[in-house]
Amino acid sequence: MDPATLTDVEPFYRTIIGVARTLFAAQGLKFTISGAEHIPATGGAVIAMNHTGYMDFTYAGIPARETKRYIRFMAKKEVFDNKISGPMMRAMKHIPVDRGDAGDSYRLAVEALRRGDLVGVFPEETISRSFELKEFRSGAARMALEAGVPVIPMVLWGSQRVWTKGHPKRLGRTNTPITIIVGDPIEPFEPAAEMTAKLRATMDRMLKQAQQDYRHEPGAYWVPARLGGSAPTPEEANADDARVAAERRARKEAERARREGRDGSGREPGATGNPPSAQ
Repeated sequence: MDPATLTDVEPFYRTIIGVARTLFAAQGLKFTISGAEHIPATGGAVIAMNHTGYMDFTYAGIPARETKRYIRFMAKKEVFDNKISGPMMRAMKHIPVDRGDAGDSYRLAVEALRRGDLVGVFPEETISRSFELKEFRSGAARMALEAGVPVIPMVLWGSQRVWTKGHPKRLGRTNTPITIIVGDPIEPFEPAAEMTAKLRATMDRMLKQAQQDYRHEPGAYWVPARLGGSAPTPEEANADDARVAAERRARKEAERARREGRDGSGREPGATGNPPSAQ
């Protein structure tokens, strides 16, 4: 049996999807999906998605079910470290990503692709606060090149209304419409930078298409500034991301210094003045 066909013989993953769909129905989420036929019925592929909300990965797996496929999502290591979500993520064969050392996760992703799996990635890495596309990392293109598989572009729109960065979650009944568009496969080609640029340009066109057909509320936090919403511009969002990243690095350095018994300056806690001169 082709290894790719084994992906439908996964009772735990299938049960989780069933539970998720029940919850989506209870929330009144209304999905409009187009292009699902572009997801291959067998064989490996990288599924590249935009990132506007915390629930994106739960919605992105829906189009793959039309061909009875499952997506192995690359997710931050902290999710796997959690005593509740960790065992579930491992049971569904998702791939942990340590942002401090992504080499191992990259290797695992390439191995999964060569086995015939679908691997889901967010080329932006983090949620876009502007809800426009951020700059893309080249990992999706590089792993597609190494594994010899296509990249399938996918965009989601509306998921930021359910739960996104900096705003309260809305997990009750909201009747929120969510659009998912799956694009034509992009066959791998060198160099990876040019392939990444093509992927981003393709997804930008797809995202604008999804936005054009969506009913927006003027001034709403989930609507991009370009479309009359109160979301930050891409420039403002990038500046905010840079500030948050700097604060995170400072906290980590302070924690590292504390563990090493230093105050951050190289001296032991409580030490003052200059070191005594040599006698």
